[in-house]
Amino acid sequence: MSRSSKKGPYVDPKLLKKIANLKPGDKTVIKTWSRASEVSPEMVGFTFGVHNGKEFVPVQVTEEMVGHHLGEFSPTRKFTKHGGKMQRALEAGKPKT
Repeated sequence: MSRSSKKGPYVDPKLLKKIANLKPGDKTVIKTWSRASEVSPEMVGFTFGVHNGKEFVPVQVTEEMVGHHLGEFSPTRKFTKHGGKMQRALEAGKPKT
């Protein structure tokens, strides 16, 4: 269920404070664990290090990201590949039998 529109978007207050201390166009990475924070127009142009549970993934915020959550741009699961006998045969270049 999404957040009520009358409450407005959730942005972590600490995150807004960090943005206010930097000047626009600053290239420093702002580290955050707040994956639930929505991207607001004030964040455009900044780079955020969004924690995915293991490391901080750098996310450069653009105009198209406004309204989305920061966690959407930092995947938490690493896709390895689908496996099996058919997949190994395809990778080796042999026809499947």
